[in-house]
Amino acid sequence: MKFLYDDESFSFEALRAAGYAAYAGADLGEVLVTCRQIPEGDEEAWSAQWAATAARIERIGRDALAAGHRVSAREALLRASNYYRTADFYRRENPAADTESARLAKASQQTFADAAALLDTPARALRIPYEDTTLPAYLFLVDDSGTPRPTLLYHGGYDSTLEENYLALAAGALRRGYNVIAFDGPGQGSTVREQGLHFRPDWEAVVTPVVDFALTVPEADAERLVLVGTSLGGYLAARAAAFEHRLAACVLHDGTWDFHEVVAALADRAASTPGGIEALMAHNTQVRWIVRNGRWTLGVSGLDEMVKATEEYTMAGIADGITCPTLVLDAENDQFFKGQPQRLLEELTCQKELISFREDEGAGEHCHEGAMFLFHQRTFDWLDTLLAG
Repeated sequence: MKFLYDDESFSFEALRAAGYAAYAGADLGEVLVTCRQIPEGDEEAWSAQWAATAARIERIGRDALAAGHRVSAREALLRASNYYRTADFYRRENPAADTESARLAKASQQTFADAAALLDTPARALRIPYEDTTLPAYLFLVDDSGTPRPTLLYHGGYDSTLEENYLALAAGALRRGYNVIAFDGPGQGSTVREQGLHFRPDWEAVVTPVVDFALTVPEADAERLVLVGTSLGGYLAARAAAFEHRLAACVLHDGTWDFHEVVAALADRAASTPGGIEALMAHNTQVRWIVRNGRWTLGVSGLDEMVKATEEYTMAGIADGITCPTLVLDAENDQFFKGQPQRLLEELTCQKELISFREDEGAGEHCHEGAMFLFHQRTFDWLDTLLAG
């Protein structure tokens, strides 16, 4: 679904940024005027122009806050956070040494933290115990009544950030009476940047401590904890649910059967291309980003090591361990995991349902970017019915 660019990756990321307008995370005019200053495939211009827009909108938010305009400040700071995240997206050649990448990530975190404090029920920043360290998280509450409510445990995927998780799911959940504990696991957001934690295939080792923590939260209904994972999180959440059985339900957004297959297919493509992976990366924005982001988040040196490191990222022989009701989402034109939701559904032995999102309804892109309301409507209507029963 082309949006502003012929470059598939630029089109998708622009749509992703714009789609958060549904929950005050973007304004369409700001997206349009930013993107029209960015040439096709120009990653330097992408970072510079999105950073400039983010800074301009942050100033609006800071001025509004100083003047006592709480709602205006919150909305502007949410947009700034999303734009800073977008500005940093392609800066993956060497993030550890990229001071501008670090600055943009920190600005996205700080503007979101300041916006979260201005929510009608301010969000609580958390550190969830994990092995010998902690994971960053936010607790989003419907209200301050202390009433136990169904609670989502939510993480993203290959490139999500904790701050984005509010716009991607939590905002829609709060409107429907769900509390949310959103968190970054290893390899995600600040955990890889600030703690040096990398992705791991045995994601139950991440989710079980989060469930343990949720059970100490008075506002979390222990009988109605729901795990949700987005993008690569569709594998991670499924893997965790196969071993962690204190969940009332699991939502895979979207279903992912085997991450290794995707990486191995890329390696095969590179092997049949003159010049190999370097030639592919030089001419394809999406391939370049996948490899660079994988080097960083998986803690490997290149594509060959990525292939080896992802061998265990599969639900083969594991899917039948999921016992809770599971919703598998599917996107008609998914450019990363096409066909995998159906494969996973076939292997599930629990109560299960597949919901497919089509291109002709504006929802066929990976994770239904650009169709936030439809994604939330179908997902939460399913959860409402399940948990009420």
